[in-house]
Amino acid sequence: MKFVSTLLLALGLAFGTRPATAAFINGRSYLALGDWAGANGFRLVRTSASDEFLVTNRTQRLVFEKNSRRVAINGVNVALSFPVAVDKGAALVAQLDLAKTIAPLIYPPKLAAKKIATICLDPGHGGKDPGNRVGTNQEKVYTLLLAAELQTQLKRAGFNVLLTRTKDAFVDLPARPELANRRGADLFVSLHFNATEAGKDQVAGPEIYCITPVGASSSNAQGEGANHGACMANLVEKKSLLLAYQVQKSLVKNLGVPDRAVRRARFAVLREAAMPAILIESGYMSNPAEARKIFDANYRRQIATAIVNGILAYQKLTVAVPPPKPANKKTK
Repeated sequence: MKFVSTLLLALGLAFGTRPATAAFINGRSYLALGDWAGANGFRLVRTSASDEFLVTNRTQRLVFEKNSRRVAINGVNVALSFPVAVDKGAALVAQLDLAKTIAPLIYPPKLAAKKIATICLDPGHGGKDPGNRVGTNQEKVYTLLLAAELQTQLKRAGFNVLLTRTKDAFVDLPARPELANRRGADLFVSLHFNATEAGKDQVAGPEIYCITPVGASSSNAQGEGANHGACMANLVEKKSLLLAYQVQKSLVKNLGVPDRAVRRARFAVLREAAMPAILIESGYMSNPAEARKIFDANYRRQIATAIVNGILAYQKLTVAVPPPKPANKKTK
């Protein structure tokens, strides 16, 4: 494999000042992980599991694995757009992943943004669209019940809340983000429950989707929106990724469930959202043990609490606190 030198700053992909070694693999631009780590104040160690690469500094811990399209960032699994490559013992990571997946999560910017005021909740499915079905249990019922609980908790936390549906009614997919756009929502959260035919007893836990970066493939198995390029949601994709990460982190920690990862998709409800938007699959109805919990109101209350905590953590990271106003001076 032929390596060439490149200046990262010219590409806007690095945060240090040193160039890193680059390579092209299957037409994609990759960087040597060790060089990227050194340029950004990290230390790279190949773990005892020879296919794993650990990148750390005082506050961050990233674990990459050979041929994997997943990285663990501070203990939370996040999907990569392209697999990690290894050449002559050196790990290489796609430049697009370093810029669009790694950077927004390890360097979340303090944005001079307005405080989050209004959140649009989107209970998945409804009406003629039941969603996943397990026996007589239909996904559309439980997404609406979760939305009602989440609405209550978000209001208690001081947010205004919109719902794309408040009853068992069918709502076209494009109309859901359109409502959020029209009403000026600050966040869009679509609520779902998952199912699988294979490994029903083994597959469990939440996974959260946010918009796929331009030039990358989605990680959703169904491939919805696979042929779409840039869309409105790409304008706020870094914020959406950070929101997805914080909510996934909270769900896994507070529910004590398997981490199914932050993933990428071009779902219709995500593509046209003008604000940070995520789609939450809160668990698997097809898993008998997890299904019993999903169908229980107390567990859905725990899910809602975890989502609220994730949103609050996102707000703390992204919304800059305005400086205090100077005291009015008394005039003589």
